[in-house]
Amino acid sequence: MNYLTSVIGFLAAILTTVAFVPQILKIWRARSAKEVSLGMYSVFTLGVALWLAYGILIHSWPIIFANCVTLLLAGGVLVMKLKFG
Repeated sequence: MNYLTSVIGFLAAILTTVAFVPQILKIWRARSAKEVSLGMYSVFTLGVALWLAYGILIHSWPIIFANCVTLLLAGGVLVMKLKFG
């Protein structure tokens, strides 16, 4: 993988991962996750876990990095959905 490809991959990873932060902050501040779909976040979190496994298998650091952090953030939303409803 060349340098430009890696930079693009890491930038995409950062942007798509950081996109979860406003949702987490909103749920945390409101202590409510009524608007969040449990089904969607359950399936999404499983999909992110599989992307992480894929990234590990092919040794792709942008995929590993993005999906590791995204798994934590999406998992956080899922936990708050279960806790706050």
